[in-house]
Amino acid sequence: MNVSAADALSQVQSGTLLIDVREADEWARGHSPLATLLPMSALQERVGELPDDARILVVCHSGQRSARVASALVNAGYDAASVDGGMIAWRDAGGDIVADGSAPPTVD
Repeated sequence: MNVSAADALSQVQSGTLLIDVREADEWARGHSPLATLLPMSALQERVGELPDDARILVVCHSGQRSARVASALVNAGYDAASVDGGMIAWRDAGGDIVADGSAPPTVD
């Protein structure tokens, strides 16, 4: 299941968990200040950190990795959806982006 970036932004602002499944270097260049980093490469070891009683939105760069992760989470019994278009769509929908360090944030 996918949700539009605009719908995701509204849901996250209302308290829905947003996990970013990109790698740490991508996260450092630009991410939502409302997101939690959980790289796809670490998901199997860290899946127990996710709530099993709340909706989870999953985001990546363009929506491909997050769609795979959301599907795997749904198959494991989680209420999960992918942010269609990823961080690019999030930014274009007006979602805030921050970077680690002093460089301007980017998701391109």
